[in-house]
Amino acid sequence: MRAFYLDLAEWAEEDPARWGPFAVRPPVSASDASHKKDRSRRKSRMDQRTRERLPVLPTLVRFVEAERRRAAELLAVAEAVAEGELFSAGGETLLRPVMRTKTTGRIWAEELESGDRRDLTFEEHRAFWTWAMVEVLRHTGLRIEELTELSHHSLIQYRLPTSGELVPLLQIAPSKTDQERLLVISPELADVLAPIVGRVRDPDGRVPPVVAYDKNERVYNTPMPLLFQCRRRLEDQPVSETALRKYLDRALVRIGVIGPDGRTLRYTFHDFRRMFITDAILHGMPPHIAQLVAGHRDINTTWATRPSTPKR
Repeated sequence: MRAFYLDLAEWAEEDPARWGPFAVRPPVSASDASHKKDRSRRKSRMDQRTRERLPVLPTLVRFVEAERRRAAELLAVAEAVAEGELFSAGGETLLRPVMRTKTTGRIWAEELESGDRRDLTFEEHRAFWTWAMVEVLRHTGLRIEELTELSHHSLIQYRLPTSGELVPLLQIAPSKTDQERLLVISPELADVLAPIVGRVRDPDGRVPPVVAYDKNERVYNTPMPLLFQCRRRLEDQPVSETALRKYLDRALVRIGVIGPDGRTLRYTFHDFRRMFITDAILHGMPPHIAQLVAGHRDINTTWATRPSTPKR
């Protein structure tokens, strides 16, 4: 609108008789056209999201860890008993039913009271990948597309020239900024990556290559030994972003945390990224280092991610 009135003023200089009556002050002021208020409001909403979700993160971490152990114990005990027998694990007593139709690679259980059948194989799969997703995101601050593209090739080592010590690194493939980056694998992250690699490896020690679909580029990527993959329908397939979204939503419903709007508190994948950067800076990481770790082009983006101190 302001540009239109500027054009009228320029035309009035060239042809006063025709355009002069229309050359007036624009009704939209410069402050009205400024995006500063919108940016401020958006940052305020982001900061509030982080403040609401950061205290809940330890509860979520404890839940997904307990759920992973419980589901693994249930599946292990169920595999050891014969069909038609009762078994107890994880605080539950279930019946392994006699299956008329055999399902390859799946273990089922039946609840005694309701008679509902549960796919323990899928429950263990869901619990494991929910745990893996939460742990990797909170320890790295990766974008979700970077998480699903992690492969066995992402795990590399660097030998320090002075001491000869090997430093484990996580190589992040180019995504939003088209620049790859390296993250030092902390002991906590190593404790997560080791079970993931052990799970997806074949008996011969090889991580099978799988084909993933890139929804942003709308192409199928070349086969890669992805870390987030599973066995489905007798073939290896990537664990999709949609599935991870469902697993995360279920975990949040199970812990029962209610947000200010009276509904279940919901996380986006990017919330983990903001919480990672916030926690890193609050614990002394220099902002320019946090910028490199997060893969931001502009350090102002890193500062915008960190919640500002509320005014009193």
